Order: sequence, then C-alpha cells, then structure tokens
Amino acid sequence: MSFSSDTKAELCRQEIARKCCAQAECYGILLYANRFGHGEARIITESADLAARLPLLFKKAFHLTFDRLPEQEPGKRIFSITAPDKLAALWAAFGYDPDTSVAHHINFAVLEEEHCRTAFFRGAFLAGGSVTDPSKSYHLELTTTHRSVDRELLTLLREAGFDPKSADRNGVHMAYFKQSEAIADFLTAMGAPLAAMELMNAKAEKDLRGGVNRRVNCDAHNLDKAVDAAQAQIEVIRRLSERMELEELPPKLAEAAKLRLDNPDLTLTELGQLCQPPITKSTFKYRLDKITKFGGADLHRDRAENE
Repeated sequence: MSFSSDTKAELCRQEIARKCCAQAECYGILLYANRFGHGEARIITESADLAARLPLLFKKAFHLTFDRLPEQEPGKRIFSITAPDKLAALWAAFGYDPDTSVAHHINFAVLEEEHCRTAFFRGAFLAGGSVTDPSKSYHLELTTTHRSVDRELLTLLREAGFDPKSADRNGVHMAYFKQSEAIADFLTAMGAPLAAMELMNAKAEKDLRGGVNRRVNCDAHNLDKAVDAAQAQIEVIRRLSERMELEELPPKLAEAAKLRLDNPDLTLTELGQLCQPPITKSTFKYRLDKITKFGGADLHRDRAENE
C-alpha cells in the first residue's frame, strides 16, 4: 500500500460518534467526490477502507442507504444515490435548493463547530485528497472540480490556522501543502497522527543523511586543502635542502622542516606532538608558514623561469 492509502486507512479508523460530524464528513466527501448533482450523488474510491466506512457514515448521518453498491472485486468502487427522496434529504441537510443553485458552495453554517470542520477536512481528503511518500517528497493536496468550493476551503483552512497554497489545473482546483511541518499538522488535525509521525521520522532521517553528506563533503574538501598545503610545504623544504639552506634555519624551524619532510601523511596536530617538547597544531603551522615564507620567494622565481 502507498503512504496515501495508509493515511486514508488510518483516517477511516476514526470513530463515527456524533451525527453532526458524520454529516460534515459526508459533506466533504460529496463536494470532493466524482459527482454531486441534481440526479445523482456518486462516490468513486479505490480505498477498501473508505468503501467499508461509507455505508456506516451515511447511515449515521442521514439514516439512508446507497442505491448502488460496488462489486466485491478490487479496483474502483462506485457508490451511488439516485432516489429523489434521498437526494432531497442530502440537499436539505446542507441548505441547498437544487432548483436555484447554480454552483456548489460550502455552507459555513453547517461547519460552525471545530470538530465538524475537522470532520469536513477529513471527508474532503478521503474523497479528493492524496499525500506523497515522505521519503521522496512533501506534498499533500485536496482537489475538486468546484471552483467556489476550493476557494471556500482555503478560507476554512486558514481560519483553522493552516496556510495552504492553491492552483488550477485542467479544470481541477487544488489546495495543497508543500512544507513537511504543515502536512504533519494537517494530518494530525484530521485524525492521522501515525501518518504524521511517519512523515516527521522520514524528514528527520533525510535531514540526518543530508547533514552527514555535508560533513563528509566538507571533510573531504578540508582534506584536499590539507594535502595541497602539505605538498607545497614539502616542495619548499626540498628546494631548501637541495640548496643546502636548511642548516641556515633556526633550530625550531629546522626541526619542523625535517618532521614535515619525513612524515608527509601526518596531520599538523600529530607533527606537533613529535616535536621536543610537543607543541600545538597552531604553533607547528606557524613554523611551517615561516619556512614557506623563507623559501617561497625563490621557489616562485624558479617556477617563472621554467615556464
């Protein structure tokens, strides 16, 4: 199963306790379902968990049954209500007049209570929502063909403390989240804390992996710099040795030069510990810098003459 399917399965385990919340969840499902028109209310889902929840939900909310139930085979499952009296009950519950309504709108009066708004969000997500696998990317969306419903959902979400984005695509209107924290908060609010926890765990793992990669890259870069510096120091020391000028260095610099030349693979800290007496990394680096400065001018002149 996908992460989105698992999330919907978790939401469908929510208890259907209050009639008002059952109606609000049905409201979200109908507005984000395949069809909610004059002659039919049709819900199409591939979720077995939602298919099992729908009959219980509509019975609790409206004391009605579906006129068409899906076959038992897996795949797209179609639920339909076509009986005029049942459709009239749905319209009446949400304050619609099918003879005068031109477009669907969200009746905010039905969603005055916070628990009812939460149930509405859950229904909208179950019928028209999806969320990507957090190990790959962060994206949660709710899509509907009703422009006004989409705009009014954005208002509801913002009133509830969320900050969704919106987009229109080929006649489909979408409210969506791209930030992992916002998605986790929304999942938790709808009643899917396990999915939210899985998302945040995936984010923490990706952040940790990214941090390790950055540190590895940084360490590799620093190592390259250290190797380049060591090679430059050794080249200067060898030139001084060839010109018999190492003997002219002060004893401490001569000691540093010999240690650097004899131990090209050691770090500055390790070289400093070989000195008598041992010295710090910064002190050993200072001595090497003095040596490089002492022999560097002649080295640059020799390179220029050979080019």
